[in-house]
Amino acid sequence: MRFDLITIFPEFFTSILSHGVLRRAISGSLVGVEVHDLRNFAHDRHRTVDDRPFGGGEGMVLKLEPLAEAVESLGIAGKAERNEGREQVVLLSAQGGRFTQAVAREFAGLERLVLLCGRYEGVDERVSELLCDGELSIGDYVLSGGELAAAIVVDATARLLPGVLGNEASSEYESFGVADDPAVAKTSLDSGAQGGPPSSVHGSGGLLDYPHYTRPPEFRGLAVPEVLTQGDHAAIRRWRRERALEKTWRNRPDLLPGAQLSEVDRRFLKGLGWRG
Repeated sequence: MRFDLITIFPEFFTSILSHGVLRRAISGSLVGVEVHDLRNFAHDRHRTVDDRPFGGGEGMVLKLEPLAEAVESLGIAGKAERNEGREQVVLLSAQGGRFTQAVAREFAGLERLVLLCGRYEGVDERVSELLCDGELSIGDYVLSGGELAAAIVVDATARLLPGVLGNEASSEYESFGVADDPAVAKTSLDSGAQGGPPSSVHGSGGLLDYPHYTRPPEFRGLAVPEVLTQGDHAAIRRWRRERALEKTWRNRPDLLPGAQLSEVDRRFLKGLGWRG
């Protein structure tokens, strides 16, 4: 998969792309990331990419012409002819739809993703109308620019691609993961749901991940839960599922209506006070 990032601060991405999972993915040719300086597509002496807004108001607006030329220089199909299942152009914007794990999974199925990093007070609306398949926001707050958001989108998407993570199951068995086997999800708290050592419960089905522990077994009076040390695989699965449900109920109750819950899950949640 290839990512193209269009920005007025190309140096912003130098460190981000040089560490961890992304560095390994790029060096292993699993992912391609190209960063393009928007100012190279502004042809006046000062390489101007912004201007005052029509109608007045505070701040400056990112201009249409440099962004259009930058996107067209990539050889990507025009918006009307574009195959959105293979390539997309997306504007990072506070006015966009919310970026979620589900969106990251959709992006991971593309061959190419072009991300436009907004700046200043906003971006000429014709950029979205003429060039983009959508606008995207990483949360309900305003950033100084789209560079941080673009880095998050690249990281969250790239780690879902085959071969990028050391253990590909890691991207399934975590917060916001999908359930792998409906039969397993249906009996997620039943002791006989699975056999053998548990790598996890199963795909979280929209819940937050369960708590994790490692050595030492005790630190400053806090011990690892005893159930994790006794080798009872069924008990470990039940404990992990219950803790995932409990953490989601406590930290993100808004996720529960859309989560994949069995009747056993629902009974457990109602015991905590959930009224869903």
